[in-house]
Amino acid sequence: MRTLVRAVFGLVLRVFFRRIEVSGSAHVPARGPVMFVLNHPNGLVDPAFLLCLAPRRVSFLAKAPLFRMPVIGFFCRAFDAIPVSRRQDAGFDPAQNRQTFGVARAVLASGGAIGVFPEGASHSEAKLRPLKTGAARIALGAAAALPTDARMQIVPAGLYYRAKRVFRSAALLHFAPPFSVDPQPLAAGDEPPTDAVLALTGRIERALSEVTLQAEQVEAHALVERAERILSVSDEAPGARPSLVAEFDVRRRLLAGYEVVRTQWPDRFAALATRIDRYELALAAAGLDPHHLMPQGFVWRRVARYVVVALAWLLVLLPAALVGVVAHYPAYRAVGFVATGMARGAEDALASIKVLAAMLLFPLTWAGSALAMWRWRGVEAALWTVVSLPLAAYAGLVFLERLDRLIGGARALGLFLFKRWAFLRLLAERKAIQEDILALGREIEGVSPA
Repeated sequence: MRTLVRAVFGLVLRVFFRRIEVSGSAHVPARGPVMFVLNHPNGLVDPAFLLCLAPRRVSFLAKAPLFRMPVIGFFCRAFDAIPVSRRQDAGFDPAQNRQTFGVARAVLASGGAIGVFPEGASHSEAKLRPLKTGAARIALGAAAALPTDARMQIVPAGLYYRAKRVFRSAALLHFAPPFSVDPQPLAAGDEPPTDAVLALTGRIERALSEVTLQAEQVEAHALVERAERILSVSDEAPGARPSLVAEFDVRRRLLAGYEVVRTQWPDRFAALATRIDRYELALAAAGLDPHHLMPQGFVWRRVARYVVVALAWLLVLLPAALVGVVAHYPAYRAVGFVATGMARGAEDALASIKVLAAMLLFPLTWAGSALAMWRWRGVEAALWTVVSLPLAAYAGLVFLERLDRLIGGARALGLFLFKRWAFLRLLAERKAIQEDILALGREIEGVSPA
């Protein structure tokens, strides 16, 4: 059951996110007790990433109320999750957590791996929440129970989403190098000393801050996101997109410089922020993004080849795409409606609800269509419907994405041909913003080398 559910979740993630990258897998120890500690920005999507993409079989600590939910509880049990009671939960009993910690330590002592979100809850804040001490207490307890030749290791893992609530966005799971837990001598049933727990919690927090994006205000993330989009465009490699690891690294460095610039040069900071905002608004008004402004890509032979290939793909996909869009559009709209209503503005819950709603409504669409075909044409038609509809849905998705890219390219080409002055002005503004950001970066190095 675990293998089946893991495969289904892996497929769902690959559909929901257009681009998924995993880095640092070589850092994960192949054997021995391992605790993965992660940031928690995106609800149930976060554990799904680790469960499907980690190179180890992982058990999770999950809040106890999840086990009482009809569908989510099934998945929690299928993945051998370990329930954790929280003070804010109804019927909280500290004795239950002592049993939970004992189970988690037993998994680690047997050489297994567990995943923990030390923040305690999913959120959409600009930086990590203060960490709970549970992860440190479990790790220290497990380390004390290990033989002298075994080491308890903690692997910090960072989850980065380009736009976590947006369908067909991008996501990165990065594993940092592990660190060992120094064992503390403990008698049977004893809890680790408070100073050791706090010291290890602090070390976990520092390690997580290295693999996550940290800022004091949400506005900083929004400005840095726009700045990174502008910086990521390279005239030397038109159309090329950096890896998510490189994208994350650029955003992290921009956030590091954000506070320095805002404090040291407030006027320059305000002017640059305004300039970036105006540039983004101009692009949006033209229906473009920074990667469309590539005049060297508008060579007639290259344009003709691109258009021919794109149109050929669209014609090939068109019949299946029409079936897929028409059949699945009601379910697609219902997923958005349900997710918006249930999330109630909580961004960290939106993607989770979308995924779960889609896992319910799309199979219902296939089952309903197959039933209708069975009554109309018989069993063979019903079986063909069950097989072909998911493929048609994927064809529709690919068709719409390719069509969107073709339309964006056509808009850029039209601007280049018929409003050359506007195109060149946007291009010059992009280059000027890039140069301003890089110049500020060089000055920041002089003010704050760290």
